[in-house]
Amino acid sequence: MSRTVLVLIFLLLTGEAMADPDFTLLDIDGKQHRLSDYRGKWVVVNYWATWCPPCLEEIPELVDFHDRHKDHDAVVLGVSMDKVAVDKLRQFVEENFVSYPVLPSSPSMDTVGPVRGLPTTYLVAPDGRLVARQVGGVTAAGIETFINNSK
Repeated sequence: MSRTVLVLIFLLLTGEAMADPDFTLLDIDGKQHRLSDYRGKWVVVNYWATWCPPCLEEIPELVDFHDRHKDHDAVVLGVSMDKVAVDKLRQFVEENFVSYPVLPSSPSMDTVGPVRGLPTTYLVAPDGRLVARQVGGVTAAGIETFINNSK
């Protein structure tokens, strides 16, 4: 099965995920991001790490999606599961041209839902509802297809 087809098979959410998720995290530049501040847009919440090969493979796809949608209807928030200094994470982000906000995870953070493997991506609808979860890599086309089929 191709990667594109796998991306289209988003898992429907179960009771494991928060019904109306929200979190507040600082990005690598110290700017606060609250999930609820993005109401009105689709939000792709991507849990990833710098040491995770599938995570690294999907970064260009997430950058492409974010850059094409950020000013209109959707954003990507990358939640780093790395246990590294913010300076090291910032260096990685710059070297890999990551254009979306990268938020170091916090031990006290309420996650959007379970993160049993990396990468894990959640899709939050403009009204704040969780509508999908994908464990494994995603593509920009797969996310767009899911969003278009959900309208």
